[in-house]
Amino acid sequence: MVVRPKPRSVFPQSVALAALSLFLSLSAVSPSIGSAKEVSGLKALTELQDVFVELADKVTPSVVNISTGTATPPKSGERFRQRPDSPSSGSGVIIDKDGYIVTNNHVVGDADEVEVRLLDKRKFTGKVVGRDPDTDLAVVKVESKTPLPTVPLGDSTQVKVGQWVVAVGNPFGLEHTLTVGVVSALKRENVNLSRYEDFIQTDASINPGNSGGPLFNIRGEVIGINTAIINFAQGIGFAIPSKMVQDIYPQLIAKGRVSRGWLGVGIQTVTEELATQFNLDKEQGVLVNEVFDGEPAQKAGVQPGDIILKVDGAAVDTPSSLAKVVAGLTPGKPAKLKVLRNGEAVELSVLLSERKDESETPQVIPVKTPESILGLGIEDITKETADRLKLKDTSGVLVTKVDEDSLAGRGGIKEGDVIKESTRHTIADADDFRKANDGLKADEGVLVRIIREQRGLFLVLNDK
Repeated sequence: MVVRPKPRSVFPQSVALAALSLFLSLSAVSPSIGSAKEVSGLKALTELQDVFVELADKVTPSVVNISTGTATPPKSGERFRQRPDSPSSGSGVIIDKDGYIVTNNHVVGDADEVEVRLLDKRKFTGKVVGRDPDTDLAVVKVESKTPLPTVPLGDSTQVKVGQWVVAVGNPFGLEHTLTVGVVSALKRENVNLSRYEDFIQTDASINPGNSGGPLFNIRGEVIGINTAIINFAQGIGFAIPSKMVQDIYPQLIAKGRVSRGWLGVGIQTVTEELATQFNLDKEQGVLVNEVFDGEPAQKAGVQPGDIILKVDGAAVDTPSSLAKVVAGLTPGKPAKLKVLRNGEAVELSVLLSERKDESETPQVIPVKTPESILGLGIEDITKETADRLKLKDTSGVLVTKVDEDSLAGRGGIKEGDVIKESTRHTIADADDFRKANDGLKADEGVLVRIIREQRGLFLVLNDK
């Protein structure tokens, strides 16, 4: 989707207003004092200006234009990640004297080779040596007989909200455009751009064509790779932190892909309702709703209903944070888990395996002839049903009908769900389900664990 840019100074509006306010305040004092302060104020502004001028001279030669030679049209209604509408598909930055360039995976797409153009008009054919869709990073390699301009990767873990940043790229084909701003926020996740998200948010102007370009601190270090904006919003852009780049790009160079740790559990956020059901004083940790057969977590003794608090000493409080921590660990090496089980802390050691690509989600075909319990219809799971839905066993009950205006409907139960637990009781068949729910009052809430599209989930059914 093409975003129509509005005319905008390279210097942010907030900075310009602050500078004007300073100048006017200096002019308002008495002539004798004002003259001296005016000179002092202009000197300070000139020194600040010189910082950015020198920074531009230092870093722009390392920023490249990357073209795949084919346009990628935007998706209708797309909100994030503005893809280009011209063959000039994006930007990149040279971070190694051997000619390695970091960019976005969505910039190179499926191409094996791309055209790389430098500020000094040199052109190269770049080979895509590695890509990682899960973080939207890719590495391109060019060969040069003469030295290439490079810039260092900085430490994004030291970045603070409010600090100056500079974005350089090729927005709308306007090569080597520099914009200035500040860091607006850190650790942005759930933006739904990639699997592992930990974005730096900035108000430095980012537009289509900036993707893959660097976000610099005022020392000229790359602290992020610009990857997306929010459509129709001004001053809201996102960059992949350099710490993530440092962890990933050596693997992309060496293997063309990234190896990540795998725990083998289904997880979800601990909501206020779930915290109450699990007798927690506050919302904390990440709830395990499913443990996959034969995977590291099961071998280590992890159970559905466990609440993971820490992994190798790193605290986790969202599914995204847990996924990032586990993915960053080395497959084949043990990791320490601290979990809360029935109100007691438990320490577990798990030998992580390597994460595999997710299998295709099966189509769920609901069966008729239901028996209504709690506003839903259920039936026992036969071997044929298990095979059709690709279930690991026949335990549990299949939801075949849901009354929208019922306890189950309001609680989020859907047709095709498989109920594995109810009120902390394991469900083997319809009789178990009836016994587990016998005598329950709606206002007390019913805690169920379900399997939906091969993934586990805890739900609280109540009348609230």
